[in-house]
Amino acid sequence: MRGKLYVIGVGPGDPELLTLKAARILREVKCICVPKGREEGSSLALSIVKKALSLDNKEIIEAHFPMKKTKTSRQSEDSELDNKWAETVKNILSRLNKGIDVAFITIGDPAIYSTFFYLYDRLIESNPELKIDVIPGVSSINASAAKAKISLGLADEKIAILPANYIENLKETLEKFDTVVLMKVNKVFEGIMHTLTEMNLLNNAIYISRAGMEDEKVFKNINSVKEEDLNYFSMIIVKK
Repeated sequence: MRGKLYVIGVGPGDPELLTLKAARILREVKCICVPKGREEGSSLALSIVKKALSLDNKEIIEAHFPMKKTKTSRQSEDSELDNKWAETVKNILSRLNKGIDVAFITIGDPAIYSTFFYLYDRLIESNPELKIDVIPGVSSINASAAKAKISLGLADEKIAILPANYIENLKETLEKFDTVVLMKVNKVFEGIMHTLTEMNLLNNAIYISRAGMEDEKVFKNINSVKEEDLNYFSMIIVKK
C-alpha cells in the first residue's frame, strides 16, 4: 500500500500558531521533508515544529531549493532548480512507494507563495494516483495584520497581495486596491518608500518584520524603519 503525502503549513513562526490538525499529522508520520534555501543553512519550518512537538525517531529529508526568482513551477529555465526539484520528488516518492507517509512542511500556508507547488505537477506526473492532502496554516499575511491590529478588508474593499520583487507598476496597484500587501520588501524598500511618498500614502503604510517570530517588529511610522530592520521575512501593508 502506497503512503500518503501531507503538505503542511506550519504558520509564520510562533509554534502556538501550528494548527491542531497539523500537529496531529506531524506526530503520526514517520518521515518529514524539510525545504531549505541553502544546503549549509537551517530550516525555519523545522525549527517551528521542533518547538511544538518531539521529532524523535522520525526521518528528516532535507530538500535544498536555491533562493532564486522563478515565475512558474513547470519551466524554470534553470538546470540547478530543475535538478533540485527532481531530486526532492525522487526522495519523496521513494518513501511513499514503500508505504511510508511523508509530511512536507512549509512556512505559513502552503497555498500562498509556497515552495511545495514547484513540486506538485512533477509529483502528479510521476504518479497521477498519488494521494496528497494539503493542510492549511496561518500565513504571515494574517499574522502581520493581527499584529498591526488592522482589517485587511471590509464590505466591498478590494485586497491585493503581491511579492514586492515582481512589482512592475506599484502605483497602478495602489490606485486600484483599497488594501495592498507587499511581501518580502527588504530589497526594494527604498523604491516602495519613494512611491508611497509620491502618492502621499506614507501615513497609510505599516511595516511588519518577522511576524509571529520572537524578534518580530511592527512599525506604524514607516519612516522610522532603519536598514537593520529590513530582512527577508518582512512586509508592508498599505490600507487606504
